[in-house]
Amino acid sequence: MVNPNLKAPDGPPSDVERIKRESNYLRGTLKEVMLDRLSAGIPDDDNRLMKHHGSYLQDDRDLRNERQKQKLEPAYQFMLRVRLPGGVATPEQWLVLDELADQNGNGTLKITTRQTWQMHGILKWNMKDTIQRIHATLLDTIAACGDVNRNVLCTPNPYQSEIHSEVYEYAKYLSDYLLPRTRAYHQVWLDEELVAGTPEVEEEVEPMYGPLYLPRKFKIGIAVPPTNDIDVFANDLALIAIIEDGKLIGFNVGIGGGMGSTHGDKATYPQIAKVIGFCTPDQIVELAEKTITIQRDYGNRSVRKNARFKYTVDRLGLETVKEELESRLGWKLGEAKPYHFESNGDRYGWVKGVQGKWHLTLFIQNGRVADFEDYKLKTALREIAKVHTGEFRLTTNQNVIIANVSSQKKKKINELIEQYGLTDGSQYSALRRSSMACVAFPTCGLAMAESERYLPKLIDKIDEIIDENGLRNEEITIRMTGCPNGCARPGLGEIAFMGKAVGKYNMYLGAAFDGSRLNKMYRENIGEEEILSEMHMLLSRYAKEREDGEHFGDFVIRAGIIKATTDGTNFHD
Repeated sequence: MVNPNLKAPDGPPSDVERIKRESNYLRGTLKEVMLDRLSAGIPDDDNRLMKHHGSYLQDDRDLRNERQKQKLEPAYQFMLRVRLPGGVATPEQWLVLDELADQNGNGTLKITTRQTWQMHGILKWNMKDTIQRIHATLLDTIAACGDVNRNVLCTPNPYQSEIHSEVYEYAKYLSDYLLPRTRAYHQVWLDEELVAGTPEVEEEVEPMYGPLYLPRKFKIGIAVPPTNDIDVFANDLALIAIIEDGKLIGFNVGIGGGMGSTHGDKATYPQIAKVIGFCTPDQIVELAEKTITIQRDYGNRSVRKNARFKYTVDRLGLETVKEELESRLGWKLGEAKPYHFESNGDRYGWVKGVQGKWHLTLFIQNGRVADFEDYKLKTALREIAKVHTGEFRLTTNQNVIIANVSSQKKKKINELIEQYGLTDGSQYSALRRSSMACVAFPTCGLAMAESERYLPKLIDKIDEIIDENGLRNEEITIRMTGCPNGCARPGLGEIAFMGKAVGKYNMYLGAAFDGSRLNKMYRENIGEEEILSEMHMLLSRYAKEREDGEHFGDFVIRAGIIKATTDGTNFHD
């Protein structure tokens, strides 16, 4: 029930609200337009709906100008994202995705910063086959994008293998429970027939989301201290596992995180979730559902760039949202329990877990699984999947854990690792191992600058400075995005670059190494020469002036190089 004392922002609904309202619960005319062979694209209204099915239309921007000259339509293709709660997949599922990437995609898989796969380059007439074959592996792409709850994250850290399975089950259950109830996905892609007499009453179709779904996407993550390897505070709903005497007793609850912003618009900003209390494990599903209904009822449906839950929380007030949540729950949150985060990265190499099983974390630069000229990564992982009897875990830092390996299989997997030269990244600088980049060009329509294709080259040059200053083994989180929408969580990078134009970036400094503090803009609209000049000065000072154990993000604040961002609302100050 909507609280009469609270209200959503005034203003006419955005066009996306109209599209959802007229879509017949996300069906639109998708079934019909996907059969149209006259164009490789689809109408914009249907493309907006496609996001709720886990995909959206892109075009190859490297080819855009040439195709315009030839008076051809853009080189349309689809990105398809799998729903993979906790990032856990079987070897059989890996092999199917690997094969589909070759047969229907661009031959590569991208591990996203939300613990799942993206495939790029899928042509319209191959979409249905791709989704059906994914479905046959017991995976799906439902709600991997769109104005709904997205892929639920959880800590995959192999050092905590004794509780990973328990936390993973909560992530999986939340993901399944919070799915849209509409059968649109099954009817459009899986040829499910509408059963005669099925009621079309909206409460029965979408009891939680309602006919308009959410104002924007909603993200949930579960972290297990002392490792914040999922950047839990970047989520709309942040759950921090509390372990006592080796047992999971519940979760601290944080609300209102999110990374996206818009260049030049100070009404938009990244934000970190704030802890409001504690709940027991049996309460988290109800807690998540009621939190989502608050965003459904009070989120901004007029201005989409102000529609995320973080803006709802900041506009209504943290205490007001907490009171409303407890009112909807019918019970009060407990007092938050003490916890401590030490890091936010992955731990590479072999680790022995429980029951004699082993876990190997491999470094995958920017999450791109492909066969490169001198590094047959995709082929190697395919061969490992053929013999592996455990599971694969994708990390939010775009790496892969070959998990639950028996001692017998470890020998064979090691042989394949040596044969193909797979790496845990130990030969690279700690800076490179702590790097992340979004896709950007050529496929992302929002990109203003390069990211995935450029960051490795930039790090090559920064590494020279790193080595000059004896910092090769110092972990410093560095992130790059092609725009300010936040896909690689740039607001939480100790060093971060957000694309402003081709070859130009805004440079940010000062996030906390444990993911608990945002960074702040240090230089605006600079190119590589200026970036390297700044890095020379900053890294030299850090090497000479840092205190024992002091992380780079803390140093630049203590040294007065950048002002601390204490809250997203002062990110631009």
